[in-house]
Amino acid sequence: MIPDEPIGPGLGDGLPGGGLPGGGARRTTRRSAPQPHYVLTEETPVYVISVAAELSGLHPQTLRQYDRLGLVCPDRTAGRGRRYSARDIQQLREVQRLSQDEGINLAGIKRIIELENQVTALRSRIAELADSLEGAATALQQREATIHASYRRDLVPYQPPTPHSSALVVWRPKR
Repeated sequence: MIPDEPIGPGLGDGLPGGGLPGGGARRTTRRSAPQPHYVLTEETPVYVISVAAELSGLHPQTLRQYDRLGLVCPDRTAGRGRRYSARDIQQLREVQRLSQDEGINLAGIKRIIELENQVTALRSRIAELADSLEGAATALQQREATIHASYRRDLVPYQPPTPHSSALVVWRPKR
């Protein structure tokens, strides 16, 4: 049950004395919006087949055929009823466009969808690997900084002789 929230006596009813004939006070309430148990996204299956057919401009039998062929696979309810998401509707429109406007047969459309899904998965994997690489690079820089911070400061670093040096080094082998 949705709790009632008071919004003030007689607000919005336009009657004097709180809204009741004869001047009696009436408590006017407004129902608060129900709090959803889940977030509604474009992946959320909410449309029954008849609504999905109307939104996509296709016949329900066409949607069933696409489901059998694996072109657009909606989620199922416990009673095995189809539930389409906004993404499914968008994909139905794309299948229809490829079929009608581009003249691609259903087998070709299925292959196109498989390849698009593969590209999406590969892009996701690339992003995942890039994040991992970035994390490894950051960890390496932190380790280098720790090592450099541990250097003794009383040592003088070696400087190789300059090319214009006139120093002469004589080497004598041991006998």
